[in-house]
Amino acid sequence: MQLAANGASGRRWLAELPRFIDDLRRLWSITEVGLAYEGGCVAYVAPVVLADGSRVVLKVSHQDEETACEADALAVWNGCGAVRCLASDRERGAMLLELLEPGTPLADHPGREEALDIACSLLPRLWVPAPAGHPFPLVTALAELYADTFPKQYIDAGEPFEGSLIECAVDLCGEFSTKGSANTMANRDLHLGNILAAQREPWLVIDPKPLVGEPAFDAAHLIRSLVPEKIDQADVERLVVSIAARLRLSARRIAEWVFVRSIENALWSAATRTDDLRRDVACAEAAQRSFHLL
Repeated sequence: MQLAANGASGRRWLAELPRFIDDLRRLWSITEVGLAYEGGCVAYVAPVVLADGSRVVLKVSHQDEETACEADALAVWNGCGAVRCLASDRERGAMLLELLEPGTPLADHPGREEALDIACSLLPRLWVPAPAGHPFPLVTALAELYADTFPKQYIDAGEPFEGSLIECAVDLCGEFSTKGSANTMANRDLHLGNILAAQREPWLVIDPKPLVGEPAFDAAHLIRSLVPEKIDQADVERLVVSIAARLRLSARRIAEWVFVRSIENALWSAATRTDDLRRDVACAEAAQRSFHLL
């Protein structure tokens, strides 16, 4: 777990985490807590044993706009293509989840094309209508926020790349905010590392960051997670076309979201001075050139 995640709020949450775990042990009759899984940034996740001998997973998340509705999304899917949530505690941001075994991530699959087939077979199963009165944020509202905030973020970061990229992103987000009103469950963090081998089904999605909007939104994040470290325009174009064909979506629409989400990441990278800035910009430029985004 990254101690710097979420700044002061994250540090306060980490300080309270031992108390949360003690409370949850009593609440859910947890008799044994195993070693936490590695790799987490904003959540504590560990295998646990309940009083009846059941082996499940305890997840306690730092609560923000991305994690607040995870249990709600898992309830909507009810185990269809995704891990089951067995119990939840909103006050502490906690869930009991089914244990997925062997739990091997799809990212470790030896066959890339087969891995993409598996991921693209799961995604449409998750694209179900959002229930009435749902609590999930909207992709259209997120796009409107991007359009409003990208220019200032760009200036505050010292204008770290070509300004025409920001102009293009703002224009696209303006379109997304008015013409992307699909009432479909979406996920802003779908990648091969969040698909695990299981027994109830061969593969199941974990760790959703749910929204409601058009399917091309989360297809774009999947593609961003697949591009190589050294960005090549042809690689990006092939991935977009390949994923679009598998999902029966518009390649151009996916490319537009690849572009916007790359600019979002580039601005974050510039603000936090991470090494991903060049890669984010290169991904945006590759999508822009391949699909003639103006």
